[in-house]
This record gives sequence, structure tokens and C-alpha cells, in this order.
Amino acid sequence: MAILVKNKHTLQIDDFKFRCSIGKKGLTKNKKEGDEKTPKGIFEIENLYYRKDRKQKPFTLLNCIEIKKNMGWCNDARFPEMYNKLFKIQKKIKHEKLERKDYKYDFLIPIKYNFKKPTAGLGSCIFIHLTKDYKPTAGCIALREKDFLIMAKLIKKNSKIKIF
Repeated sequence: MAILVKNKHTLQIDDFKFRCSIGKKGLTKNKKEGDEKTPKGIFEIENLYYRKDRKQKPFTLLNCIEIKKNMGWCNDARFPEMYNKLFKIQKKIKHEKLERKDYKYDFLIPIKYNFKKPTAGLGSCIFIHLTKDYKPTAGCIALREKDFLIMAKLIKKNSKIKIF
């Protein structure tokens, strides 16, 4: 089952079309850390992470992982061995904190962009996460919670996302 991001406002799975938002500066084939662009291409997806203290475990065929206080996603190019990976937060390493004060990461699915053998500086922390207002993201894809939960029911572990 493919997840299609056809333009900056539409995510589609089969006949289901959802409004979404993407990176503030649009789509790119040449992603760089901090460029506020969403990478173009076909990518696998990772597990679904969720805030158990705020939300019920969603109905999905993906592996579900509870977000803990010490979970971060490394976006620090100075640490190539940890870059674009989930890790236990360390103060000296720049990261995206998964347990946020706002709602955006109450549910999230990492997109496996620059993932298997990540190259530091080519972009990290590309997630499908939540939005309430469809404001552009820093490079992620954002959906309303009800749409995210419908998507989570439809996709499988081997689903791919095509961003074009």
C-alpha cells in the first residue's frame, strides 16, 4: 500500500485523500539539514511512536512504541554515527525531542529518508506528524489527528511513501 504526497496539500492512500502540509520551502531532490524542505522520492516508513500519557495506542499494523522522556532523534551532523537515528538524549548532541510540550508528536511515523546509512548533513527527523492548522513544517509531512489515525489503519509495515 502506497502513501502518495502529490503536492503540498494532498496525501493520498487508495481512494482516501487527506489535506496535509509539507516543508515551508517546498519539495527538493537535494535535501540538506535545516533547509525547511521535504525530500522527494520513494521511502519506507518506520514504527509508529505515540504519547501513551496523552493518547491510546492506535489501531495499526505498524509496531507501536511509547514515547519516553529521554527519547530524541539526532540531527547533529557532528555525530555521524548517531545522525538521523533514535537515541537516548544527551545534552551535548543536538536532537529533536520526541516528548514535546505541544501535540505535534503525540503520534509520529519517521520516514526512512537518509536512513539505512545516513550521511550527516543531508537531512534528518523527517516525520509524518500532527497539525491543527496546516502551517508549513520544517520538512515533515503533517496531518490532522483524525486523518493520521485513518492513515495508520490503512498502512502496513511494508508500506512506502512516495513524495513527488
